[in-house]
Amino acid sequence: MQKRIDYILEGRGIDVSPEVKVSEPLEHKDFRFINPFVVFRHFGSELVDPATEFRIDPQPYRGFAQLSFQIEGETFHKNSLGIDSICVGGDVQMMFAGRGVVHSEGPTRELCENGGRQEIVQIWVNVPAECKWDDPYYQKFSPRKQPILFDQSGVTMRLAIGTYEGCTGPIETYTPMIGMLGEMEVGKRIQLSAKPGWWTMIYVIAGTINVCFETIKECNLVVFEKSNDEIIVTAEDDGAHILYLSGEPLDEPVFVKDNFVMASAVEVEQAIEDARNGKFGRLDKHDDKDD
Repeated sequence: MQKRIDYILEGRGIDVSPEVKVSEPLEHKDFRFINPFVVFRHFGSELVDPATEFRIDPQPYRGFAQLSFQIEGETFHKNSLGIDSICVGGDVQMMFAGRGVVHSEGPTRELCENGGRQEIVQIWVNVPAECKWDDPYYQKFSPRKQPILFDQSGVTMRLAIGTYEGCTGPIETYTPMIGMLGEMEVGKRIQLSAKPGWWTMIYVIAGTINVCFETIKECNLVVFEKSNDEIIVTAEDDGAHILYLSGEPLDEPVFVKDNFVMASAVEVEQAIEDARNGKFGRLDKHDDKDD
């Protein structure tokens, strides 16, 4: 049976830093967390002017996995594990912060120097409390490593995470989930399936879609009921770009502050103290190597 829509959450403008603005449908005043999905950010298509300053802004993270879909442009990723990586359009990356890591990302030096467009969708995925103290790690995969689903003209959906219709995405997670990104031409229709009991969402990156006889415009996050297993999506204009996420609920306490996602307020305060004392490692803000 088809799922009903429980919520349509509109992204609100957030200043992550003086230089970075995002649309954030989650956390939301009507629905703070969809645990395991605790933060959802869309760094919308933005023109990076030529001769923009290249910046390294180290930030400490603990207790969750940061999942990023590179829609267009180029993003550098650096962390205190010694990882130095670049994502281009179509790439997907996941940084598991675990017990603690210092991380920085932003437009590459080349994009800053030459200008161009940049767009990313990023989700913070919670992990079970017992896993929050595991060693951090990093994964990145190009589009050719992401299986193509829905063998029909005018539809391209790539599976980044989980197993769906016999295919398995390359990203490995502690939290059972499905993640796929794709585009649909006007009038095209697909039927998605979701495991009953899981949280399931569709985010409209660009264009307009129709779900459950509701027109959903870009920068809106659709949250479905947990019951039932079928979702029918129709593109109402060309270039409809969507992200589908479904995950097993994590029925544990969650406390979010700064870049820490922990199981208690005490753990959050401990994370703040540990970061202050340099226990997450080091990433020099003057380290501008991005190759």
